[in-house]
Amino acid sequence: MPESSPETHVIDFRAAEQLLAARDPRGAIRLLDSVITAHPENTAARLLRARAFFLAAQLRPAELEFQIVLEREPDNAFAHFALGRTLERAGRSEEALRHFRLAAALEPRPEFIEAARFARDTGDGARDQGHPNRDPE
Repeated sequence: MPESSPETHVIDFRAAEQLLAARDPRGAIRLLDSVITAHPENTAARLLRARAFFLAAQLRPAELEFQIVLEREPDNAFAHFALGRTLERAGRSEEALRHFRLAAALEPRPEFIEAARFARDTGDGARDQGHPNRDPE
């Protein structure tokens, strides 16, 4: 087995991104495990692995990774949003809503606002409450 180096970890990280884009989350997880073992402080690798866990329907590991990311970066709107999706998928809607609202407050992107179920004007005088059932991708 070849020796690991910072360069091979960068290559593994980039390859994991490609695998995730190709919808191979388990392959991405395998590559990221060695990167995170060598660099546990690497928040980008943890966020990518959390996304891979989510897409592989491994909700508990996804939740744990998103929580680690948020401990390090409490203002990471995407991590709050993705943790919300993970909790929602696990049937924990109350907890999910809190993270959706934090995401929307930190970064008012339309999908974050919609997931947070903040009422918004639909243009015809009606109020729309949003629709929370989408994947974080």
